[in-house]
Amino acid sequence: MTRPKIIGLTGSIGMGKSTVAAMFAEAGIPVFDADAEVRSLQGPDGALVPAIEAAFPGSTGPDGVDRDRLGHQVFADPAALARLEAIVHPVVAAKRAAFLAEHHAKRAVVFDIPLLFERGGHASVDTIVVVSAPAAVQRARVLARPGMTPQKFAHIFGLQLHDTHKREGADHVIDTGGSLAQTRAQVMALIAAL
Repeated sequence: MTRPKIIGLTGSIGMGKSTVAAMFAEAGIPVFDADAEVRSLQGPDGALVPAIEAAFPGSTGPDGVDRDRLGHQVFADPAALARLEAIVHPVVAAKRAAFLAEHHAKRAVVFDIPLLFERGGHASVDTIVVVSAPAAVQRARVLARPGMTPQKFAHIFGLQLHDTHKREGADHVIDTGGSLAQTRAQVMALIAAL
C-alpha cells in the first residue's frame, strides 16, 4: 500500500511552528499535531489521566492533568520525565499511525512534532521542515505568552535542541521572522516544490 509523503514539521518554542502548521492545513495538507493530541489525552476524561495520576499522585484533577503540578514532579527529575514519556509516547504514536492510515490516499501529510530531533522522530519522516526565527523574535514571542517567565523560558529552551542544530538537520527552513505574508509565501513555495 502506498502512503503519503510525510513532512516532519518542527521548531523550537516561539518560532511560529503552529502558524506554519495552520498554513499547511489551509492548503489542504492534513496535519497531525502531536501537542494537541497530548493535550486531548491529558485533558478532562483524557485517556492518559488515570495512568499519569497513578505514576504521579496529585498531578491531576477534574480538568485532567494539572501541568504545573505535573511539571514540578517531572521536569527537574530525568527519571521521572522518562517515566512520563513512557506513558505518553506509545499512545501518541498509535494516534499518529491511525492518522496516517486515515489519510493514506493523500499525497502528503504533516507530522507537527516539536521535539522531532530530540526524540528521534526525524528518522520516520520523508522530509524535515524547520520553522525558525531570529533569537530576539523568539524570546519576545515566548515572553509575551500568559504565565511565561524568563526562568520557564530558559528551562524549556534548555530541553530543546538549539535552533542552529535543527536548521542543520533540516531539508527545508521556513523563516518566520518577517511578515505573515512572507511566511505564507515560503510555505506555498515549499508545498509546490514538494
